[in-house]
Amino acid sequence: MDLIKSGKLLCDLRKAKGMTQAEVAKRLGVVPKTVSKWETGHGFPDVATLSALANLLGVSEKTLLSGNLETNSGDAGNMKRIKFYVCPVCTSFMQGVGNCQLTCCGKQLQAIKASPADDEHAVKITEIEDDLYIEFNHEMTKEHYISFVSYVRFDRVLTVKLYPEQDGAVRIPKIYGDRIYFYCTKHGLFEHAIKLRRRA
Repeated sequence: MDLIKSGKLLCDLRKAKGMTQAEVAKRLGVVPKTVSKWETGHGFPDVATLSALANLLGVSEKTLLSGNLETNSGDAGNMKRIKFYVCPVCTSFMQGVGNCQLTCCGKQLQAIKASPADDEHAVKITEIEDDLYIEFNHEMTKEHYISFVSYVRFDRVLTVKLYPEQDGAVRIPKIYGDRIYFYCTKHGLFEHAIKLRRRA
């Protein structure tokens, strides 16, 4: 670990938050001289303090340890590059583009790779006026159900949460996206291409 590099990052992050060394010290229960030592590379927070400092500065502990603040590339806003994350503990789901570092229930989440929809996870899409009616021939029990559906276009994502014991179908406005993603609680993430006729 490069203490000088990590110290410079600490200093830059603190200034970006508009905080003084004294303010950081007070929030962490240390003296200002300690914060100064960290920022000049003459020391580093212990494990307990590191977690609190990371939360205070709005970054991960890994970022503070590495001394690198990675930024996403300029095209990270393209929703076609969307990634999905599901917490293995509470089953909450999240979405992001670019190089996200997401945590839930104390665990760092990994992006889920989508598989093409198969026969067991077949999708039927019907156009109804300005909407799409998307049906899944899939059980919706507490143990096995479709948890969410996301309709993706390059500049937006429309997501609908589904629950056990409801119909395995959603009606959503057409946004002329090119695919949907949906998550089965037993078999993972699937994707299905959509071909819509555009209005003349």
